[in-house]
Amino acid sequence: MRNHGSAVAVALAATIVSASFTVSAAVAGDSRRGAEVFEKQSCVQCHSVNGKGGKLAPDLGRLHGRGFTPSTLASLMWNHAPTMWTAMEKQGTAPPALSEQQAADLFAFFSSARFFERPGDAGRGKQVFAAKHCATCHGISSSPETSAPPIATWPSLGDPIMLAQQMWNHAPKMAAALKEKKLKFPMLSGQELTDLLVYLQNLPETRNLVSGFALSASGNGEALFQQSGCAGCHTGNRSLEGKLRGMTPADIAGAMWNHSPRMRAQRPSLDLDNMREIVSYVWAAQFFGESGDARRGERVFAKKGCAGCHNGSGSAPALAKGHRGFSSVTMISALSRHGPAMLAAMKQQGREWPRFTGPEMANLVSFLAKGK
Repeated sequence: MRNHGSAVAVALAATIVSASFTVSAAVAGDSRRGAEVFEKQSCVQCHSVNGKGGKLAPDLGRLHGRGFTPSTLASLMWNHAPTMWTAMEKQGTAPPALSEQQAADLFAFFSSARFFERPGDAGRGKQVFAAKHCATCHGISSSPETSAPPIATWPSLGDPIMLAQQMWNHAPKMAAALKEKKLKFPMLSGQELTDLLVYLQNLPETRNLVSGFALSASGNGEALFQQSGCAGCHTGNRSLEGKLRGMTPADIAGAMWNHSPRMRAQRPSLDLDNMREIVSYVWAAQFFGESGDARRGERVFAKKGCAGCHNGSGSAPALAKGHRGFSSVTMISALSRHGPAMLAAMKQQGREWPRFTGPEMANLVSFLAKGK
């Protein structure tokens, strides 16, 4: 059963993030370029994504889990690296050497395939569709309201960002129609939104739609975020920076949808290209923003033996002096370029490859970004 509700949630979340949530210290990823990296760097020879690719390693599109963060992904890739390098050496394949941009693109590709979200349930989604009065206007094959297109004709169900854009533009008209019918605007939790989308995407009339979720890194998102007027409202006390931690994209999308009736009437209408640019701009800041504890990260740095080499006195570069913009993307780029040599040196010294949990990686990245 497909689960693209969270991808829609990512798109919707982009419309409410504060202008102060900048991406100057983050590298924006492009999922389409990431798909090319996944293939050209030979990842596809062992791993598949949603069934497409090799069968020697797990399908990276089918590993879902709440709390799956960039740090979690970075820790998994770090822990798996020695095994991967050994397998590639046996196959006569050179290990990948990723630039920071390529690593960001790869993360964007994984995000488009996995969505980092809790699973939805079509049965619960059907109940939401009824309880929230969606059927009052929208039918599956035909609609009670002639102005409301039936769900089977929504091409946007196959493109989450398109669906987000249409929901954004449709909300004021929907609120007015519900008011005429003396119905309340439906409030949606993040889980309800996910369940609803899974239900709609698995109807007999819609399940054959080709699904896609692409993130862009054109660099136009910040300007569009300003021009659309989003930055004019979400400043000062209304700034959402720091308030989104711990929330899944679906939670944020649900909060945004619930807030819609209270927004100013003349909010901007967004076309699909603009929505995609804004989503991609905000995604980099929100997705790669680490929430680790730098003090705990310093202890991880010492406990895992990093300080023994990365202290500035040996051949390994010093890492504990603060690197602005250091993130899980930086970590994976450094791992791919320097990891094989690091592993060889550790074997000569009789030392084991350090392993990290997701929280340990988050704390370590925060420490390296902040430094002493």
